[in-house]
Amino acid sequence: MKEAIRLLAHTLGGELHRFAEAGFEVIDRVRAEDLPAAAADATVPAVAEAPAPEGPAALATSTTASAPPPAAEPAPGLSLEALLQRPGPAAQRLQVLQDDVIGACERCKLHRGRNKLVFGVGNPDADLVFVGEGPGAEEDRQGIPFVGRAGALLTKMIEAMGYTRDDVYICNVVKCRPPNNRDPEPDEVEACEPFLKAQLTLTNPKVIVTLGRVAAQTLLRTKTSMGRMHGQWTTYAGVDLLPTFHPAYLLRSPDKKREAWADLKKVMDRLKTDG
Repeated sequence: MKEAIRLLAHTLGGELHRFAEAGFEVIDRVRAEDLPAAAADATVPAVAEAPAPEGPAALATSTTASAPPPAAEPAPGLSLEALLQRPGPAAQRLQVLQDDVIGACERCKLHRGRNKLVFGVGNPDADLVFVGEGPGAEEDRQGIPFVGRAGALLTKMIEAMGYTRDDVYICNVVKCRPPNNRDPEPDEVEACEPFLKAQLTLTNPKVIVTLGRVAAQTLLRTKTSMGRMHGQWTTYAGVDLLPTFHPAYLLRSPDKKREAWADLKKVMDRLKTDG
């Protein structure tokens, strides 16, 4: 009788052991299937074992869960180069550029007096992009380019061309307001220019219109005066570019509006030709 009981226990023990092993394999397989591929393949860092407590300490810790592994270091920020190579819609990548690449930028001294960073606005897939020099007081307050008096005039210029602000894309060379609306200084332009170039790469327009001397000189790498540049076709990174006067200048010099309108009619003709 005793021998029969021992044999039965041995048999059941083996079956239970195999059942447990099979069960854990199923659980592990389900967990792996439920996780993203990167997470399923990740290796859990080993945690060093602490010496086993003795006496009363053993009772106090016997039901405590094992300590979790130390938190992983945060991933480094996305580089500008990686973003430009990443596939995806322009709108999505522009948002990543604004939030994750530029972020709370402190790359130049302009951030010290900034209220809001002014990134860009409009259609991320626009055929036409307007580039100004930098935000003014109202733009700094709202975080949107060209919303002050000069912005109101730009809106009228865009509408006269047969578009709305939602049809085009609008941005500036620098994303923070220079004090007292002065021209951006060379170090400020240098710090911000890669972001402007990324915006133009991601929107990939058919035509770029630069508004004012600073924007034209920055993109064209020239010291040529606005009087000589405006209305003259050139290219930037293979894209047709035409400089014209800044709306703020037109408010001060209304006699130049006729020349600015002639510039914009050239843009309209070029866009019609491009289809």
